[in-house]
Amino acid sequence: MATVARNIVESLHASGVRRMYGVSGDSLNGLTDALRDHGGVEWVPVRHEESAAFAASAESQLTGELAVCAGSCGPGNLHLVNGLFDAQRTRTPVLAIAAHIPSEEIGSGYFQETHPQELFRECSVYVEHVSSADQMPRLLRTAMRAAVEQRGVAVLVISGDVALTELDAPAEAVRHTPSTVVPADTLLAEAAQALNAAQRITILAGAGAAGAHREVVALAERLQAPIVHAMRGKEHLEYDNPYDVGLTGLLGFSSGYKALKGAETLLILGSSLPYRQFYPEDATVIQVDIRGEQIGRRIAVDVPLVGGVKETAEALLLRLRGNASSAFLEEILKEYRTTRKDLDELATPSRSTIHPQYLARLIDERAADDAIFIPDVGSPVIWAARYLTMNGRRRLIGSMNHGSMANAIMQSIGAQAAYPGRQVIALAGDGGLSMMLGELHTLVQNGLPVKVVVFNNSSLNFVELEMKAAGFVTFATDLKSPDFSVVGEAVGLRGFHAETSKELPDAVDAFLAHEGPAILDVTTERQELTIPPSVEAEQAKGFALYAIRTVLDGKGTELIDLAKANIRQLF
Repeated sequence: MATVARNIVESLHASGVRRMYGVSGDSLNGLTDALRDHGGVEWVPVRHEESAAFAASAESQLTGELAVCAGSCGPGNLHLVNGLFDAQRTRTPVLAIAAHIPSEEIGSGYFQETHPQELFRECSVYVEHVSSADQMPRLLRTAMRAAVEQRGVAVLVISGDVALTELDAPAEAVRHTPSTVVPADTLLAEAAQALNAAQRITILAGAGAAGAHREVVALAERLQAPIVHAMRGKEHLEYDNPYDVGLTGLLGFSSGYKALKGAETLLILGSSLPYRQFYPEDATVIQVDIRGEQIGRRIAVDVPLVGGVKETAEALLLRLRGNASSAFLEEILKEYRTTRKDLDELATPSRSTIHPQYLARLIDERAADDAIFIPDVGSPVIWAARYLTMNGRRRLIGSMNHGSMANAIMQSIGAQAAYPGRQVIALAGDGGLSMMLGELHTLVQNGLPVKVVVFNNSSLNFVELEMKAAGFVTFATDLKSPDFSVVGEAVGLRGFHAETSKELPDAVDAFLAHEGPAILDVTTERQELTIPPSVEAEQAKGFALYAIRTVLDGKGTELIDLAKANIRQLF
């Protein structure tokens, strides 16, 4: 007779799961032994359970399927929390197995005791405690179904002794059940009426438009509407799209900003851009989302449409006459061409330090056509947003909603494990990589040929920018960062290093050509300004206050360095 742990492994395997990420521990012994004996589900060891959850989140984002991570009792599964928050906010299906203390000791204040059900409640769509062997198959089935159908995190809490209990039950397979959701005809007619009456129409599209590229472009053509994409919509909509005018938000372009602000009618397709200041003040708003609870969260909506973007766009196209005026579209496209030209001119070599834009451009030009890019939160995600080119085969994922540091190195583990034959490039900040430096060992130990690019500016760079914009003297952001190529070599990666623009192209080529895991440490300009698409009055005021306070603080040379680094952006 098999054990509860064996039944879990067999059910996961029957449901298409092929790997589990985690750190072994005594309360997980039954599970890891079942994995060893079964052989069909790989145990992927990491150095920190947070990485296990982020790796599972990355795998799930890329495959669209359920991914699994595990943590031992107490501190072990507590470490999962940050990565599970990321998966939950990304709306991607992840199952976490949270081992618990011995069942007879629950409630006694036992060694490493916590209350996992309460701890994981906020970052999951389902969390439950398995208190007996007979209960487990149904709860596992319920957890997996919740994860794949609600596109979120499910947590199963189970004590090590329960996992070792004998159980006579068949394995069960749980897979996502596809469905088509189309809004009611009355609401589609109302939306079409509003769109047919408008001339200045803008489309804002996000990750919910995945798989609907053709339909969204057809809508833009019919409506003569510029398409603004949110960060998570970039990989799905930017390519082969004559109506794309870039991003908006803190990472975006002035063209995306003006397209939204100038719209009399805004059509939101599968996006929940959180920054309300970038939405139009007075416009008719139509929002399409498969999750009705998302509609109206950011801006008041006149016509709510609950449905999939692809099928809703198809239904709308049948009802649209077409916009007779292309004046607004041409105005925004002209702005986009100017913006794109200005950004490209910044991505050029310099005689002194390396501008991060130049590094991002070289990586983009030399990366594989089906590369998977994973930028760290902070300045690397800005350069990814502005300089990585999507083509329908490349992927771009990250901690876009949760915004956690160190996501690049952790998510690269899951991406490379799921796609061993594809090029995975982690665009890391020196702060983020330092935070989870141990995962370089994970790449080597598991033979994962991830390419880690380090934007090494010896600072928490994006935090410094936020301080300057708010008028604060930069403080507590200095990092004494090492040459990470040397650190990488010490643990088994191939290390590369560049300090000048002249040596960077050859370094990038050699780095990307290396067959195994590799790390490229690049000394980049610390004072580079990531100017937002619209400089608000408060931001301008903040920079002025920063300049005054910096001089009064005796750091006037910092202002000189800032001017030298960014003079080309101002003229």
